[in-house]
Amino acid sequence: MSRTNHQVRLAARPVGEPRSTDWEHVEEPIGQPGDGEFLVQVLCLSIDPAMRGWMNAGRSYIRPVEIGEVMRAGAVGRVIASGHSGFAVGDHVSGSFGVQEYCLSDGRDVIKVDPAAAPLPTYLGALGMSGLTAYFGLTDIGRPEPGQTVVVSGAAGAVGSVVGQIAKIMGCRVVGIAGGEAKCRLLVDEFGFDAAIDYQNEDIRKALRTHAPDGVDVYFDNVGGDVLDAVLLRLARGARVVVCGAISQYNSVKPQGPANYLSLLVNRATMTGMVVFDYADRYAEGIARMATWRQEGRLKSLEDVVSGDVAAFPDTLMRLFRGENQGKLVLKIAD
Repeated sequence: MSRTNHQVRLAARPVGEPRSTDWEHVEEPIGQPGDGEFLVQVLCLSIDPAMRGWMNAGRSYIRPVEIGEVMRAGAVGRVIASGHSGFAVGDHVSGSFGVQEYCLSDGRDVIKVDPAAAPLPTYLGALGMSGLTAYFGLTDIGRPEPGQTVVVSGAAGAVGSVVGQIAKIMGCRVVGIAGGEAKCRLLVDEFGFDAAIDYQNEDIRKALRTHAPDGVDVYFDNVGGDVLDAVLLRLARGARVVVCGAISQYNSVKPQGPANYLSLLVNRATMTGMVVFDYADRYAEGIARMATWRQEGRLKSLEDVVSGDVAAFPDTLMRLFRGENQGKLVLKIAD
């Protein structure tokens, strides 16, 4: 085992898109676990749009990553040394281990995962935080009913692709919004969406009139901006808008708010923010249901795995904002 731990730390708070100067690449000795601790070799890192928000100062749903701190990231890894009675050498685990090769943990908020039941990247996607976000956001806030129309933006991403599939399982008509012909074809042919709208090459408002003629009952928003405004104009009476993310705005110095928000009033609709951490005491419920659907072949997972080392993290993160990923974006840093 290498005696050096390579890390990526936040060096400066970005203005607009993150730059190479916003990161510091650090080497330090690998720590050894004490009583009640274990050492994890990180194998795969979860790359998420939310990371951009964590880099900003100010009040949010979670504290910001501080300057000089290892960049926060969900990850899966393997226990390679342990002084903890609940975790043995060889266990595979998932937790917030950060952008580094090794992490000491006391076991808080760490769960064991089974690589024989599903590939490790899947525990960062459909069977991880992305899947849980989709599950609780749709079922608890969206509350779709059979026969209703569900529209999801960022539909070819880690959360959106799961949202659409769960909505289909619940008997809904599902319309996905994604960028490019290939992603739209993926939604229909692979994930079973009823229709897909290519925001890069189609008029979203016109397409929604075609694909949601009776209005949108549930809108799961991962994008914000112009896409959100277009869907707001097609809401059905009593619609529910789930605000999960706004990737189109994360690198904007002056984020764009919804211009068509009065549609909420006209249609007696609601718009509710969703943070998956609020459902921590129900994670087991969500994972169990999605694992069952996956075993039954009703829920497909797609991981876009990039192989590299931790130094590849900054550029891999930017793939999200360039729209280059399909499904869950994962950086694999070790076998």
